[in-house]
Amino acid sequence: MRVLFLSTFLAQEPLGVMYLSRALKDAGHETKMIFVPDATAPQKIKQYDPDVLCYSVMTGTHQPVATLNRMVRHWAPNKNVLSIAGGAHVTVVPEFLQEEGFDAICRGEGEQAMVDFVNAAEQGGDMTNIPNIWFKDKDGKIHQNEPRPLIQDLDEAGFCDRSIVYDAASFYRNSERKVIKTDRGCPMNCSFCFHHAWKQKVYKVTNNEYVRRRTVSHVIEEAQQMQKAYPLKFVHFLDDIFNINKKWLDEFAERWPKEVGLPFDAILMANMVQEKHIQLLKKAGCIYARIAFEAANDHMRNAIMKKNTTRQQLIRAASLIRKYDIRLGSLNMLGGPGATIEDDMETVELNIECKVDHPLVSLLQPYPMTDINDMTREMGLATDQWDEFPALFNRTTSIALPHRHYYENLHKWFPIVVRNPWMMPAVRRMIRWKWLSKPYTWIYMLYSEWLVTEQNKLYNRVQGNKGFGTIPAVDFVSRVIKKGFIRVFTVVFGKGAARLAVRMNLNDERVMNHMED
Repeated sequence: MRVLFLSTFLAQEPLGVMYLSRALKDAGHETKMIFVPDATAPQKIKQYDPDVLCYSVMTGTHQPVATLNRMVRHWAPNKNVLSIAGGAHVTVVPEFLQEEGFDAICRGEGEQAMVDFVNAAEQGGDMTNIPNIWFKDKDGKIHQNEPRPLIQDLDEAGFCDRSIVYDAASFYRNSERKVIKTDRGCPMNCSFCFHHAWKQKVYKVTNNEYVRRRTVSHVIEEAQQMQKAYPLKFVHFLDDIFNINKKWLDEFAERWPKEVGLPFDAILMANMVQEKHIQLLKKAGCIYARIAFEAANDHMRNAIMKKNTTRQQLIRAASLIRKYDIRLGSLNMLGGPGATIEDDMETVELNIECKVDHPLVSLLQPYPMTDINDMTREMGLATDQWDEFPALFNRTTSIALPHRHYYENLHKWFPIVVRNPWMMPAVRRMIRWKWLSKPYTWIYMLYSEWLVTEQNKLYNRVQGNKGFGTIPAVDFVSRVIKKGFIRVFTVVFGKGAARLAVRMNLNDERVMNHMED
């Protein structure tokens, strides 16, 4: 059967789609991907004539996806085409299946479930009792199925099919920085993260079943294949906690520089960091490491966010990263339930104290089925109207905080004041000015681009890249020009302007460097 994946352009290649495509191709099916906006999408869809349409859905983008699906079904020659959605939102809000135009959803891991679903569609089999799949029959009845066991041996899942994405958008293929994920699952129970909801409420399993990792040999073989097939000079590891297993890290640090020899970045868990970990990462080629501060206030970080991390552990981990001359990044969240603006100012001050090079910040969102959603609902601060949920987690907050614009404005100034502490007195005053929120957003976006330019300077140095385009000022201006339009358009699309998106002539080969803000 012909399976078509559709997605908006993302900051980095979507690994989930790649793994699904690999499983479907191995089962004998065809796969293709179309990124929107694309003015030629109707013609491409008619030419491909798909049997199954697939979408990955996040909370906040679910309504634009539903709109897009209705349009695509209208364009598709096969009027019996099936539409199925997967991803974080439908896993925790399966009621999404009631949306017009969708026939099924996949909850949780999708490789095996999608193969069974497409096989059943091809062979005319029973589609109502496939584990992980909720199916809506012709009478509108929804058949609900329990999830199947999680894939335990990740090596057996094989390598993801990168060609489906790289053939659809050459700027992903041509980027010299690509992503690899070595694990699935996370042992932490952070109240704001989907992991504890999936682990405890969807799959109902222990950490031993939920947290899995590929072997070092498998990861290295994938990287070597990527080196042969595509431009590759830097690897971004998407693991939730890269330093979770010292034995694995020992082997990785010994083999990666010899057998792959590429610089990389990774996320570390502060309460697990040992100096030996940082030494191993430095040896292996890590040039940028991020740790999750989230909040400086102990009550907010541990009682509310459930990070189980002390302030001293955060400071120690940050100092070790800097000691070994690795670029230090931090992950922070503002506007938690019950937080005051002074609590969040304390988070700014912690970043300043730790001399963070690349402060990343978001506004806490009470995503469905998370413990933080339960907390905010009990406090009368949450929204259960998912259609009103923000598409972008780093622009506005859905938590009904008093003077919420204080937190939203501080978010825009956060990376700037961390790197320029002398601005703190002025920022305390400026966050009160609600009417300046839009200019603050543009300042934030520009400064975020500058931080990535700094990062590129580091990448270029370790990769030996030289030339006019590697000059920081030139790189910055180029990034702003190339990305400015697509950023505006992403915001528009996120607000539901799907019709405008597919009508506009935007099917050019845009160069999108990976953005972290």
